[in-house]
Amino acid sequence: IVMVMPVGDYYKGGIKPVSSIVIDGFDRAAPHGVGHVKVAGNYAADMLPNTKAKNMGYPINLYLDAQTRTYVEEFGTSNFIAITNDNKYVTPDSPSILPSITNKTLMALAEDMGLTVERRPVRFDEISSFAELAACGTAVVITPVNHIIKGDEEIHVGPKDECGPTFMKLYKRVRGIQTGELEDIFGWCTDV
Repeated sequence: IVMVMPVGDYYKGGIKPVSSIVIDGFDRAAPHGVGHVKVAGNYAADMLPNTKAKNMGYPINLYLDAQTRTYVEEFGTSNFIAITNDNKYVTPDSPSILPSITNKTLMALAEDMGLTVERRPVRFDEISSFAELAACGTAVVITPVNHIIKGDEEIHVGPKDECGPTFMKLYKRVRGIQTGELEDIFGWCTDV
């Protein structure tokens, strides 16, 4: 059985940057747990902190590693991705992070565009040095993040009112391949 359903863009009016918050006292996944697999329990752990974040005006929340609270893990339901000032695509490497197909797609496209891809531990205190920051996932592809709050600390990254140029190029390539407007040189699409 194959189900096909046309859908439009996740956000009406295009992709615009959002703010995020680190909700202290919550972990998305336990160390040595099942954060790397798509199971309901990983989403259930995000329900309360996600609700708290939304009630405070933040559409997404960011999780740090459960052991030291110094390394970035991922956003509530999306992978963390960043662009450096020297054109590197950076995403955290952790056994607690779900290996996102969307992130893998973006990494392949980034390499094809000449960016260096780094999958490595990302310290929270490194975030302010990035040129662009985003969350990535199936429904939205890329959600730019321009502002993160952690306690009394506020971090601003990238353009204030629009998606950064590198993530916009990546977004347009993914959407172009998905809609058939751009050639799929990777062989990802299948005619049904």
